This record gives sequence, structure tokens and C-alpha cells, in this order.
Amino acid sequence: MDLRPTTEQQEIVSVFADVYRDHCSPTAVQAAEAGPVPGHDAGLWRRIVELGAVEMALPDDDGEAVASLLDLALVAEQHGRFVAPTPVIEVQVATRLLVRAGAYEADRTATIAVRAARRGRAARRGRAELVPGGTVVDDAVVLVGDRLLVVPLEGRRTAVSNLGSMPLADVDLTGDERELVTGPEAVALFEHAVDEWRALTAAALAGLSQRVLEIGVEYVKERKAFGQPVGQFQSVQHRLADRATESDGAELLAREAAWSAEFEPNRFRSLAAMALAFAAETAIATSHDALHFHGGYGFMLEYPAQLYYRRARSWAAVLESPADGYRRVAGEHLRATEEGAA
Repeated sequence: MDLRPTTEQQEIVSVFADVYRDHCSPTAVQAAEAGPVPGHDAGLWRRIVELGAVEMALPDDDGEAVASLLDLALVAEQHGRFVAPTPVIEVQVATRLLVRAGAYEADRTATIAVRAARRGRAARRGRAELVPGGTVVDDAVVLVGDRLLVVPLEGRRTAVSNLGSMPLADVDLTGDERELVTGPEAVALFEHAVDEWRALTAAALAGLSQRVLEIGVEYVKERKAFGQPVGQFQSVQHRLADRATESDGAELLAREAAWSAEFEPNRFRSLAAMALAFAAETAIATSHDALHFHGGYGFMLEYPAQLYYRRARSWAAVLESPADGYRRVAGEHLRATEEGAA
């Protein structure tokens, strides 16, 4: 298993990184938070779509995937590095799901209501909660019981304010919808898509960790205490060294999870949950330390550390906490052990 990007993958990453770099300065990201649709930059989204971010999730004329999940994960790392205000991950996941269900429509964008995977809560409450990208796209793919539905969002979404400034929405499920699949097939399709969302979000959080670590290191080289840069103190150096190791591990695990979807599918569910839990935990710890080493400045809007700090605590929480993720991993391993014993 070689998870180093190929030459072709490096070119893809470079193209997206250049666009994010040009459009996602901290000032631009903060401006999107106060925009017409909070947490969404419509101009950046158009540019990302023009680059083929959605088309990457589609099959080619021969029915083969244009991009692997690992390709998408490498792009997601750049999404996280620049805390980009676009719904690219959830749209890619929903697109792949709709293609598998034979229901993709090129003239409409869709997201996935990942929380519907949590024991049917959406069905009991008559709504899907915290739908990522729900204030931006046309439709949401929702699992209600064992029915996989496409729900039009116009007039049925309520924006949800949140710490991470994400374009989240609660969606009313009491109106018209289009049924795609029912029964075990619907549940399997949906759960696999949610695992893809876990893997890609883990990659984004790994990218976030890498970048906020760089921000922290840059600042401790400049900030002085007792006549010397605070980066000279061992307590600061050791903390940052730990976070660097953890961030590298989060990146590697997220890439392995995405790789396994194609090459070791029997491990994908467990690895996706593990990757998201560890990447979220790492992003939270790394952004906390970077902000802490900024002192009081870290909380000021003029400094980018707070952008990463808020998103690190929010992106994975759309579905589950790191603790929930680790419990899921333990459950998957227990199930596999019981099946092996049987």
C-alpha cells in the first residue's frame, strides 16, 4: 500500500490548492460567514464546480469512476487547509450515492442528511437535522426508516446557526419527496455514503490540522516573552512536536480509509470511523494549542487561528463526536470478531 500521491493526483491537488489559495484568505472566509448565505461563498463554489469538483464524483462513459475516493480525499485535505466555505464534500458524497441509485440529475445539486444514520431520529421527529450544505443545494438525500428519499429543499429548510459557520439546515420531511430505494439495499447504500462522508471529512480535518499547526509555529517564532521567542521554550516545542506527529498520523489514516474503499472494502467502515474520530480529536487539540500560544490574540477576528479553532470543533460534530466514533470502531471490531468466531 503506497499512499503517496501519484503525479496525476499531485496535479489535481495543485489545481484545487491554487484556487483555494486565491479565494480563501482569512478575510474572504470571514466575509463568507457574514454573506447572504452564511458560511457559503457562491463565487468560490462556482469556480470549484467549473474545475470539475462534482464531475469527479461521476462515472465516465464506460461506467468507471472518474475519481477514486482517495482522489477526493486529497482534494478534501486542501479544502480543510483553507477552511473553504463550500459544500464540496457533502455534494460529492450525495452525487456518488445518487449515481449508485440510478437517480442522478445533472441540473440539480444534492447533499446527504448524515444524521439520519443515527437510529432513525429523523423519521421520529419528522425532520432531518443539521444537514450539511442544506442552505445551499437543491435536494437532500435522506434515509427514513428503510426508505431512501430525495427531498426538495425549497421552502422546507431552516438555517441553523453554528460555531463553525457552516451552511447547515434542518429539513422538514412532511412534504413531497421522491423514493429511490427501500429495504436493506436502501440502508446499505446510505450507510456506505455516510462512511464516505466520514473518510472525506477526516481528510479535511487532517488538512485543517496541518495548516493550523503551521500558523501556530509561525506565530511562536514571532511572539516574545522574557526577551525571547516563546517558541524557544521546551513546553511549547514539545506540544507542537506532539501535534505535528498526530497531524501526520491523521493524514495517513484518512488516506488509508479512502484507499480501502476500493482495495480493502471489508475494512472501509471501520477505518472511516477510526479516521474521522482521530482526525477530529487531532484537529481540536492542534487548533486549541495554536490558539492558546497566540495568547489573547488568538480569539480576535484579525487572527486566523480562531477560524480553525471553531471549525475543528464543528465539522465532525455534524454527525458524531470523537468518542462516538471510537465506540463505533469498537462495535465494528466486536461484530467482526463474533462473525469470525461463528
